[in-house]
Amino acid sequence: MFLPRDGSANLRVEVDGIDIIVTMPLTSFRMAYRKAQGNPWLIASDYVRDDRDAPITRAEFLAQAWRAANEKARKLGWLV
Repeated sequence: MFLPRDGSANLRVEVDGIDIIVTMPLTSFRMAYRKAQGNPWLIASDYVRDDRDAPITRAEFLAQAWRAANEKARKLGWLV
């Protein structure tokens, strides 16, 4: 489990092969990222849909998921 620095939401960050999967438990929020071949950044390989019952907006989730995925990628040595 990953708690963003702003503490606004609990996210789960998992690695599945070449993908970093970020989800928010008890919501339908889910994003997958993978390292772009030959590039020093991640690309989104899956997209999230709205969840009206989630404690944060879709945009807030996307921002937090991006930060969480990048932090995980750095820890894995995928990004410098």
